[in-house]
Amino acid sequence: MMVIPSRLWIYLAAMAVATLIVGGIYAYGYQRGAASERLAVLTRSVDVLRQRNQTDAEIRNMDRAELCAALGGRLSDDGTCE
Repeated sequence: MMVIPSRLWIYLAAMAVATLIVGGIYAYGYQRGAASERLAVLTRSVDVLRQRNQTDAEIRNMDRAELCAALGGRLSDDGTCE
């Protein structure tokens, strides 16, 4: 059986501790980045839904002539949008 010198054990232990620390920092940073990205996507989704609700409310409150004009047409005498 081969005996490993005590200095080598210290170096191996130090490398193992350093690897664990770096791995822990990487995992923590990865989780924080993923959480930040999820929050950004959720915030953007909420903003889009608010804008959509506002647009829906504006359209719902338009009469036929306003809606036709908003679509780039004009209301004819018989009530159709051209």
